[in-house]
Amino acid sequence: MMLLSLGACGAAEPDRHLSAEAAAGRDIALSRGCSACHGDNGEGGVGPAWVGLAGSTVVLEGGRAVVADTDYLRRSIVDPEAEVVAGTTLTMPVSVLTDDEVMALIAYIEELR
Repeated sequence: MMLLSLGACGAAEPDRHLSAEAAAGRDIALSRGCSACHGDNGEGGVGPAWVGLAGSTVVLEGGRAVVADTDYLRRSIVDPEAEVVAGTTLTMPVSVLTDDEVMALIAYIEELR
């Protein structure tokens, strides 16, 4: 008799290396519409990619460069007009997320390296 072991597959596959908080952030991105612009796995689309964003240098309108650290990510989510990325043509809607949801979303973005 042969026994088979089946692994998980499907939609849960991208989460297997995420912390619990980051996995919650991914769920928020999918359920709150963030993924419509930033991609189902943070790969980008009509909005900027989140993969590789955390810790990178971002050039803003006017030419000023900033590091995409936790504070920058928080500002970008809570007040998307505060620091607009150069070349952005779409306006991101103001979020209606709780502080915990924002922190989970940031954890997700920070783990997408």
